[in-house]
Amino acid sequence: MKFSFTALLIFFLSIASAQSVKSPSEEIVAYFGLNKEGKPYYSVTYKNQPVIKESYLGFVLKNQGTLNSGFTVTGTKSAVVNDSWRPVLGEVAVIDNKYNELSVSLRQESTGKLLNIIFRVFNEGVAFRYEFPKQDKLNYFILKEENTQFNLTGDHKAFWIPGDFDSQEYVYNETPLSKVDNEALDLDNGIAVKSIAGRYTVQSPLMMKSKKGLYINIFEAAVKNYPVMHLDLNPETFELTSVFAPNAIGDMAYLQTPAVTPWRTIMVSDDARDIVAQKMILNLNEPSKIEDTSWIKPMKYVGIWWEMHVGESTWDYSGTQDASQKKFTKKKTHGATTENTKRYIDFAAKHGFDGVLVEGWNTGWEDWFGNWKEEVFDFTTPYPDFDVKEVTDYAKKKGVKMIMHHETSGSVANYERRLDRAYNFMKQYGYGAVKTGYVGKIIPRGEFHDGQSMVNHFNYVPQRAAEYKVMVNSHESSRPTGIQRTWPNYIAAEAARGNEFNGWSNGNPPAHETILPFTRLLGGPMDYTPGIFEIKMSHYDPTKTEQVHTTLAKQLALYVTMYSPLQMAADLPENYEKYPDAFQFIKDVAADWDETEVLEAEPGDYLTIARKAKGTENWFLGAITDENARKSTISLDFLTPGKEYEAVIYQDGKGADWKKDPINYEIKIIKVTAKSKLNLKLAPGGGTAISFIPLN
Repeated sequence: MKFSFTALLIFFLSIASAQSVKSPSEEIVAYFGLNKEGKPYYSVTYKNQPVIKESYLGFVLKNQGTLNSGFTVTGTKSAVVNDSWRPVLGEVAVIDNKYNELSVSLRQESTGKLLNIIFRVFNEGVAFRYEFPKQDKLNYFILKEENTQFNLTGDHKAFWIPGDFDSQEYVYNETPLSKVDNEALDLDNGIAVKSIAGRYTVQSPLMMKSKKGLYINIFEAAVKNYPVMHLDLNPETFELTSVFAPNAIGDMAYLQTPAVTPWRTIMVSDDARDIVAQKMILNLNEPSKIEDTSWIKPMKYVGIWWEMHVGESTWDYSGTQDASQKKFTKKKTHGATTENTKRYIDFAAKHGFDGVLVEGWNTGWEDWFGNWKEEVFDFTTPYPDFDVKEVTDYAKKKGVKMIMHHETSGSVANYERRLDRAYNFMKQYGYGAVKTGYVGKIIPRGEFHDGQSMVNHFNYVPQRAAEYKVMVNSHESSRPTGIQRTWPNYIAAEAARGNEFNGWSNGNPPAHETILPFTRLLGGPMDYTPGIFEIKMSHYDPTKTEQVHTTLAKQLALYVTMYSPLQMAADLPENYEKYPDAFQFIKDVAADWDETEVLEAEPGDYLTIARKAKGTENWFLGAITDENARKSTISLDFLTPGKEYEAVIYQDGKGADWKKDPINYEIKIIKVTAKSKLNLKLAPGGGTAISFIPLN
């Protein structure tokens, strides 16, 4: 489909009569109007180029008609906002919040129902949401559909995963929009539960690049009391329409006026770096609801986890189940023993790590998966070989914090019943952080991970955790949409295909980590669990062919490119002890930052980021590539002028390759200043990590 001169003329005629609001830079413009039938629509331009053509807005209500036509405009309001705020933890010390706002009040003439649409236009893009004001004609109501359209201008290159109501743990596909087709995918990918909504349904955030070089991203922000947005694509017209997970009886959302929807967002730039660096999603969320945030701290941790994924030990006490819930032919050792935990505590203390995670410590793992069982875990009863008090006392003596693990097996009803007892148990033994898990089909039965009920649960847990001063790291949750601004103890989440898939499935291709910063990470920090040094799983079992699809140097670089204030050194202690010089970077790298500079970026190809550690003059750089080798020259003008730094460069060795020679690395130490330039050479699937420490 070509965007012809006639189509262009129609587009600009349609916006000529519409109301508009510009970004502070005036490069992005959002237009709003009503057609002859009173149907609300909007469009977006960037530097006078069409980004979103005329796209319609509205709803279908259950038993109360529609809210998509017959409207008149009863009023408009404009506002200009230019302020800033300080995140508790983040990529920068201060976030500027600068936008222009247009609020349009609508009245449906046939019913008298009222609907407002609010547009905020930032320099990064456009956000809009619906507002249902308090009114006589609408009080309690049920949404059957939200019909938000994103009418694209062409067959853009897209980075997409299937619109699955239960999982985001997919490898990204890189195709034109016209080639999106879930039925053509090989779905033998290690995902436990799949609920794909349709043949052409994709998930947001959807990252795209137009033939004219525009980077476009469609996402959402501040998802509360509402299901997660997926996108139904017409592969011939390139029109996207919002689609949502229903609840157990087929309804989309239950609301009462006054109510608002999440923000629908369209980011656009001709520079890919702007997408990675955006703070629009955070700015669209409410400020922190936690007054005293002094207990919310960044953490670097190790833990009893990867050894189960590679088959060296098990979660269950009987020693019979592997990571994919299959039975071992030969019994294995239970991982979460008191003695093994002490070994990890000793390692953490020796190398300066904040915490130790222990999975498989509690009863229930023998039949935890696949039985859709109401009560599997009680979150307070340890296995006989795990002495909670002894472990706690030992960790305290060593100055190490313990991280609790709560796997729910998808039985959310059971978890919520036991939540207070679980948190009281944590506080009794001094646990200040919890990793939650939601593997499996949801209970209450019939609900999806991405439905309204589960979104409420995922927001409720950090809210309750804050009452106990507990930080939360959720796995298998719906993907974050900036809610960590409101609940900063929601320190990290998984909600995408993480590093563990490399241990026992077809894994994550080398491009995977170059796409996540343009997609999943736009909504919040990800607990990706990097730092695997023994790349090939044949190290543990000669019959295994699985491997991590990166070089060792790229695993180091991920600590910088994959933002999270919670970072795991995921490999086994003995593997780090074999490569102490490379391990030094993981020990040195920060997890909380004052400044971030995105130096190079292209989705699916490469990414280079430099960050300044909180409260210091220390900088760290990470550069990663896809399956292709890459050379680039980096200016170090982000460093403080007039200072000399010692740069420790961890790079791929000569001949390194993620397939053939992944552990081949070398370390160089040089002196640099802000006037210096560095030549980077990345192997296929490789990376470079650099620490810059000021001298004197």
